[in-house]
Amino acid sequence: MKSIKLLLAATLFCASGSLATANSCGGSFSSFMAGVKQEAISKGHSKGSVDKFFRNAAISKKVLRADRSQGVFRLTFSAFAQRAISASRLKRGLQNHKKYASTFKKVQRTYGVDPAVMLAFWALETDYGAFQGSFNTLNALITLSHDCRRPELFRPQIFAALSLYERGDFSPTKTTGAWAGEIGMVQMLPEDILHRGVDGDGDGKVRLKTSAPDALMTGARLLSELGWRKNEPWLIEVSVPKSLNWSKSGLDKTMAVSKWAKAGVKARHGGLPASSLQASLLLPEGRKGPAFLAMPNYKVYFEWNKSFVYVTTAAYLATRLAGAPRFTPGKPDPSFSDKNMRLLQKRLAKRGHDVGKIDGILGAKTRAAVQKEQMQLGLPADAWPTAALLNKL
Repeated sequence: MKSIKLLLAATLFCASGSLATANSCGGSFSSFMAGVKQEAISKGHSKGSVDKFFRNAAISKKVLRADRSQGVFRLTFSAFAQRAISASRLKRGLQNHKKYASTFKKVQRTYGVDPAVMLAFWALETDYGAFQGSFNTLNALITLSHDCRRPELFRPQIFAALSLYERGDFSPTKTTGAWAGEIGMVQMLPEDILHRGVDGDGDGKVRLKTSAPDALMTGARLLSELGWRKNEPWLIEVSVPKSLNWSKSGLDKTMAVSKWAKAGVKARHGGLPASSLQASLLLPEGRKGPAFLAMPNYKVYFEWNKSFVYVTTAAYLATRLAGAPRFTPGKPDPSFSDKNMRLLQKRLAKRGHDVGKIDGILGAKTRAAVQKEQMQLGLPADAWPTAALLNKL
């Protein structure tokens, strides 16, 4: 699973003033590598260290294929959650919670992150460390930096990996991980390891591939620095009255929990969180499907991964690991095929909406455009595309 913890990396990259390197991609590999080495030396790394580190660097076609085939993000939330969450995974989550109880207490005490949140990331990223990826990390970073789609996101990671190598924490030939260059049990990028790595087990080293305490503490620190609000909830399943004004739903709109309660929104299990807490009504598959109140911490998930279905599944899995029962699936209208989703995006774009790339994925921009058109056309404005909407467009 690709967890795109890259927004912060991009910010740091642009702030460094090295904007010229944003264009240092493509072309011959030898010329590209000459530029990378020159930049590394200009950052203070010795020529000998640079030459050794990059000696076996190469382009990986497997990485490029993985980058271009992320079909899983076209699934609905329900389909993805069903695939990602099993009874076995839940059971092992509870076992790991017990096994690393002292670490999770430290995570919550230090960063205010609920143990279930870190357990969910650990589960989805690597199945609790069992599948950490077999891609050569340096070659993955080199490949994605040479590729001209997002070099500004990946190039800084190369130099972070070089710094880790110089302190004995990275091997250019043996360090492996995800295709996007992430390493360890919760899949962290080299910059995050370099600047936010935490020695959770007290052995004097940060080992995210072999030490669960190191990985969990480092992941929690990253969430904290991305804006996690200490000891606050993130997601709760709710029931919603059929008479609700659906245009109030969506992550771009918030109301106090007390106002949602007055509108008839109720917790399906237990009670609603603090009445003053701001929340958005999240309808992953429209008004006929599951419904959740998403609190500010839910939005921090998008700094970890940009996929709506991944984020919602990770947040929901955390609620399950914290004791919530399975969500009520409802009977949502059928999801669109890739062909119809692309057709919808094209028609929305022709009507002046910014839906981003025509990619067949129901992302945030497409959802917002769908909701606006539903409001204009007198349809229930729940941001879930239907055949009725497509026909009217």
